Amino acid sequence: MNALLQRWPALVGLTSAVLVLIFTADRETTAISVNVAVLCYLSAAAFGRPWLAWAAIPLFSVVVTVAKIAGFAWWAAFAVVGVVLIVAGLAIGVPRKPLWAQVGAAVVYGGLAVVALFLPVVVGGVLAGLALAAHAGWDWVAYRRNEVVPRSLAEACMFLDVPLGVGVVVLSLTA
Repeated sequence: MNALLQRWPALVGLTSAVLVLIFTADRETTAISVNVAVLCYLSAAAFGRPWLAWAAIPLFSVVVTVAKIAGFAWWAAFAVVGVVLIVAGLAIGVPRKPLWAQVGAAVVYGGLAVVALFLPVVVGGVLAGLALAAHAGWDWVAYRRNEVVPRSLAEACMFLDVPLGVGVVVLSLTA
């Protein structure tokens, strides 16, 4: 039981992936998941505070909800948040290398996930799923280096990204 409790981040990630696959697995949910992940990393890098990555999860869920209620595209709201985070990081003088690395990851992973929204449903679902599953590689780097975000967050993300990403690819191809 103690070993299981030590793997709580993996359990959180895997449980989240399973719940999403059961109830809301689609390309938009997957694209949102990718973009929440990259913004969590960017938040931590922009302020030089790893714990902010965990705190940012509910915050970015609120951003999605408010954007949708206000009639804005959630991804446009996330782009604005990303720019604000970059400016804040530069203004407070955080180390540039981690900040720019997270900006690059946000553009690549997040950008691919947003592009998936504008493709046909099957192709978009596959691309969003692959972007999320590929983000697990970024999680692995953060986990191994123990940099930018807490290892617990990187572990939870790996166990969310791979099963959910692969699951969405499979569901998209079999729809």
